[in-house]
Amino acid sequence: MNEPLQSLIIRESKVTLLGTSHVSRSSADAVREMLRSGMFDVVCVELCQSRYNAIMNPDSLAEMDLFAVFRQRKASMVTAHLALGAYQQRMAEQLGVEPGVDMKTAIEEASESGLQLVLIDREIGITLRRAYRNTSFWKRISLVAGLFASVLSRESVSEKEIEKLKNGDVLETLFARFSEESNHLYLPLVEERDQYMSAKILQVVAENKNKNILAVVGAGHMKGIAHYLKDSSFQPESVLERLETVKRKRTFLKILPWIIIVLIGTGFYFGFKQSPDLGWRLVLQWIVINGSLSALGAAIAGAHLITVVTAFIAAPITSLNPTIGAGMVTAAVETVIRKPTVNDFRALRVDTTTVKGWRRNAVAKTLLIFVLSSFGSAVGTYVAGFRIFGQLT
Repeated sequence: MNEPLQSLIIRESKVTLLGTSHVSRSSADAVREMLRSGMFDVVCVELCQSRYNAIMNPDSLAEMDLFAVFRQRKASMVTAHLALGAYQQRMAEQLGVEPGVDMKTAIEEASESGLQLVLIDREIGITLRRAYRNTSFWKRISLVAGLFASVLSRESVSEKEIEKLKNGDVLETLFARFSEESNHLYLPLVEERDQYMSAKILQVVAENKNKNILAVVGAGHMKGIAHYLKDSSFQPESVLERLETVKRKRTFLKILPWIIIVLIGTGFYFGFKQSPDLGWRLVLQWIVINGSLSALGAAIAGAHLITVVTAFIAAPITSLNPTIGAGMVTAAVETVIRKPTVNDFRALRVDTTTVKGWRRNAVAKTLLIFVLSSFGSAVGTYVAGFRIFGQLT
């Protein structure tokens, strides 16, 4: 067995770390060999509940409530999940092995042997949100654009990326693929997860005294996890509490939309004060710029003509109301016009690997319409705002 292995004695329990590659059949074989040895009582795997569900129930997306996704403002997060899944699917097609085969093997072997299985990774949604919050505004735009460009690219995964996958994981490799300055992503994607998984393992140790525990983790996480497991000052409870939360927006960011509304309203006021003609011209420019860019985003996503028109009408209005976004309106209209079928949900994993698939699949298309029409409206707000104040004397 060539996979890295390290054993530690912690509070009279033996913890064995098995470093695997998420794209290697040999890693899956090593997991199978270890678990069939009869040496272990508990198995920990580098998975969160969402990723576990995706492995065990590939059709789980078919149970998604699309309206609830938009209502709970989770459309962007679901879209990111689909983009990540598409990248994994493309790797599977190229390498001939499904990413995560090592974890799937661990789950199946633990079940067959009647061993306790513990998921120790942090929820992917929290990890992505913390990564997002850890970057500046302009880098966020770069991340979103790079994510879709990387996912929809038909280029083969490079040998360098494959080697990185053997020592890291899909999340880290995907983001590093298009982010030249990926240091700001290292903390939430790697360092924090090392701490989180270490804390979860220590909890397992506390609950299973004098037991043999096998932790199946990506080889790139082994060093960090071993370091924290050996650190006597490491406090798992406080670490988990800290890493399971996402920083709230700063007060300034919360009131920023309202500040923008006040500024736009002030611009209209002074425009009409100078002359009615100027005032109405500024209003018209606000409608045309904001509505056009939102409609353009919807059109690029392949929206129905009625949805595109709705984006043009809704964007100038919703931009003056922070409680509702243009994307929520356009997505709702598109869902009514082109109601997604069960087959659309089931085909998500495959369809989201291509540009045509995103535009063909009713679910993926609706999510894309939400994102692009919202983005167009946001850009339109700033462009029109600067234009309005530029004409005031």
